[in-house]
Order: sequence, then structure tokens, then C-alpha cells
Amino acid sequence: MPAEATYEGGLRKVARVVLLDPQERVLLLHGHEPDDPADDWWFTPGGGLEGVETHEEAALRELVEETGITEVELGPVLWRRRCSFPFAGRRWDQDEWYYLARTRQTTTVAAGFTDLERRSVAGARWWTCQELAEAHETVYPTRFAELLRRLLDEGPPARPEVLDTEIV
Repeated sequence: MPAEATYEGGLRKVARVVLLDPQERVLLLHGHEPDDPADDWWFTPGGGLEGVETHEEAALRELVEETGITEVELGPVLWRRRCSFPFAGRRWDQDEWYYLARTRQTTTVAAGFTDLERRSVAGARWWTCQELAEAHETVYPTRFAELLRRLLDEGPPARPEVLDTEIV
């Protein structure tokens, strides 16, 4: 049984990973509402902190659970975002930290999914920045293609950029 999620000020504390491979493709997961696969979107690996876990520990644990990728160089926090969205019959209010990470390991295996993740994650895909910019898919956070392009062109920000709050 997973440890209890960590909340602060009513917000679920979340660590996410912007994982780049040697070709500077980014790994995104394809999610959907558990009872409606047509209601779908793409998102970065990651999830809630458990117990006294740090953001860095949660980012690496979630990456292994959701992708099986263990050979990772975890970098700085790129972005922070507050968001609120309906999913699986409830509202989720989150404070998300997005970490840059790099890997040479590109094969994914989702061996550590929770029951909810097994019912709501359809797979994973490596995307180029160009593919994301041209896609007609919903990707979170909003403006992800633009944020990725800036990251690839300019490198990580000196300190985490605070993204606009998203309420869906």
C-alpha cells in the first residue's frame, strides 16, 4: 500500500520529470479518464510526494514506477505550477515541480503503476519538440511545446519559472 500523499496548504505536492533522451526528445505519458478513453491528454511522468519524501526522491521514484527508467541524471527544477483539474470522479489541487532529467535509456516499462494508473494511462511516447509544436493533442502543462523549445534553445532557467495557474 502506498504511503499517504503529502499535502501543504490544501495542495497535493507533486514532482514531475521533463525527461530528455540523447536526441533531445521528451518522454510523455498518454492519459485518459478511466471510464472514457476518448477524453485524453499527454503529460510528463511524475506524481505525488509520499510521507517525508523530497521532491527529488519522488521524481526519481515516480519515473521508475511509471517508465521503468532507472539510468537518469536529475537536473534542476525548471518550472513550478499550481493546477486544479477533475479526474476519476474528484478534483485534484496540486503544486507541481518540474525537474529536468536526461537519460540514454529509451525503452519504457510501466511495471509500477497503481490501479488507477493501469486504468488511465494508455502508454508512453518520445516526442521531438517539432512534433509537439505541430500536434493537435492536449498536452499539460499548457504551452509545453513552447516551454520545451525555450529549454532546448536557452538551457534551464537560473531559477524555477512560475507558470500560470491552470484550472480545468
